[in-house]
Amino acid sequence: MSIDASPAALLADQPQAGAWLVDAVGYEIYIRSFRDSTGNGVGDLDGITSQIDYLETLGVDLLWITPFYTSPMADFGYDVADYCAIEPIFGNLDDFDRLLDAAHAANMRVIVDIVPNHSSTEHIWFRESASSRHAVRRDFYHWRDPGPDGGPPNNWVSYFGGPAWTLHPETGQYYLHLFLPEQADLNWGNPAVIEAFDEVLRFWLDRGIDGFRIDVAQALVKDQALRSNPQIAPWDPTGSRWEQWDAFDHQFDILQPSSVDIFARWRRIVDEYDAVLVGETYVLEPQQLAHLVRTDGLNAGFWFAPMHMEWDPQAIKTALQGPSQALAKQTQVGWVAASHDEQRPPTRFGGGDLGRRRSLMLATLLMSLPGTPFLYQGEELGLEDGVVPPDAQADPVGSGASLSRDGCRTPMPWQPGPGLGFTTSPTTWLPFGGRSDQDTAAVQVNDEDSWFHRYRTLIKVRRMHPELRGLGVEWPERADDVLAIRRDTLLVLANAGDGAPTAEVGGEIVFSTHGRTGVLQATDVLAPAEAVIIRSTD
Repeated sequence: MSIDASPAALLADQPQAGAWLVDAVGYEIYIRSFRDSTGNGVGDLDGITSQIDYLETLGVDLLWITPFYTSPMADFGYDVADYCAIEPIFGNLDDFDRLLDAAHAANMRVIVDIVPNHSSTEHIWFRESASSRHAVRRDFYHWRDPGPDGGPPNNWVSYFGGPAWTLHPETGQYYLHLFLPEQADLNWGNPAVIEAFDEVLRFWLDRGIDGFRIDVAQALVKDQALRSNPQIAPWDPTGSRWEQWDAFDHQFDILQPSSVDIFARWRRIVDEYDAVLVGETYVLEPQQLAHLVRTDGLNAGFWFAPMHMEWDPQAIKTALQGPSQALAKQTQVGWVAASHDEQRPPTRFGGGDLGRRRSLMLATLLMSLPGTPFLYQGEELGLEDGVVPPDAQADPVGSGASLSRDGCRTPMPWQPGPGLGFTTSPTTWLPFGGRSDQDTAAVQVNDEDSWFHRYRTLIKVRRMHPELRGLGVEWPERADDVLAIRRDTLLVLANAGDGAPTAEVGGEIVFSTHGRTGVLQATDVLAPAEAVIIRSTD
């Protein structure tokens, strides 16, 4: 390098802050259900630390941990009462520091969940805000007088169903909550709120974390006038939460343009620490995602279509092709097929080994696209939803297998025997849901043909082949139900149909969901839900 190089040239030679995210494979840990170290039936920070070796063996190198902050647990931690303190059931700051040190020693980065759209109504900010119409922190939240009929100020509904407003009798005004009434929405039009969160971010960054997963990233800013949303279908307050939400065109409660200003401010902060922002960007259009994930905004945003689509070749292609093309010049998609909020893929995709094969096929596609793939705990074991009887359900927003989130949140099965290695307690916060010995991590780690080892191999293949991580993706057209993705010299073929089409192209097999090795011939037949990655000879 020339000693006469300009400061700009010197800066250009430095790696971009957060650039490591491009090469990462993420893993979501739902802390309540990962592992219990204290024998109280609830997972905790030390429980995560105890399984760092397992995660290292799997091959993931980015851990996303769901909220562990002080909370009354109305929504199991997503109702935060103190953003800079840890709920005692999960441990304390010393436990967190040990976890962070153990993860970093294993070359894993850690991002924590930040919940900025709303706080618990038990947070001191809300308690002070609710104390009087003239309280200093009154404008930390959205307060409005009743509408002309005495009801809510506008027609907004909660993601969890019902009106998004609750009357506070003591002050005679309604407060806004896009989720539970115990989760009051913060007012991001108030500079004091913005400054308060600057301090929260720096508190955790100074402890050494590697970034944040931002809850409800699409909804922080609200329309200043709080105008009613256009109603596009009949609203039935007794309908499911999704039916109620879809009755409106959400023009004014989410996706306000100035949200990007907040993320640009945060980006400047996290860049100082080589940390990242990953948004829970619950949007429906790829262009909406592209608006939020920018070089001066979120480093990445989750794309949720794979968690909601039906098992259909065209639906799968549409769900993956849109964002991969909309962000073709960036690597900012967080690819997810599962989370703590939705049914597990094997359950959604037909159940049993059929559902597991389909899930692995989808994972192969996601691992082969530009961006950052994330697994949800137990996905690598092929877990279906656990069965939670009605008298044991805990989810505050729905009951029954189709509405409750309990089934995807049942405790992680670590080894055969009482407590399945999750706990020494005779009871757990949720039941195990009918797990077998074959579901456990211990059994699968020792079985080279298990789902664990197939996912482990897939992660290793992504790691070994930079073509699967870089920019540039092509979708060769096929006349059948085979989805094809070309990444430089690598070609991914995935049979999403029920037939047995021929491969039509050949090459050296780099990975196979069905255990093929050697060379794939163009005349070879692809089984249903089979995916292969080959170095194409065509």
